[in-house]
Amino acid sequence: MAKNASILKSISVASRNRQRNKIYKSVIKSLTKKVLNNLSQLQQPDDIIKLQDTVSILYSKIDKAVKKGVLHKNNAARKKAFLSKKLKAL
Repeated sequence: MAKNASILKSISVASRNRQRNKIYKSVIKSLTKKVLNNLSQLQQPDDIIKLQDTVSILYSKIDKAVKKGVLHKNNAARKKAFLSKKLKAL
């Protein structure tokens, strides 16, 4: 175990940042799964409106993750393009 104070602090900072990043990524993954499941179960026009609301929330979360430095901008663009491609297939 490190004894230097600066190393101990950097370990705690890295741990804190890792937990924060994990939360962002987890929310994005769960919302993506929710959108994909709802896409396969569309039946009524009201479902499409709810789905668009969920997608807009997901886009917002992805953009915030990029802003915080959790995701790279190209990774975010790829995720958003994948979702929009699935939505256009409707």
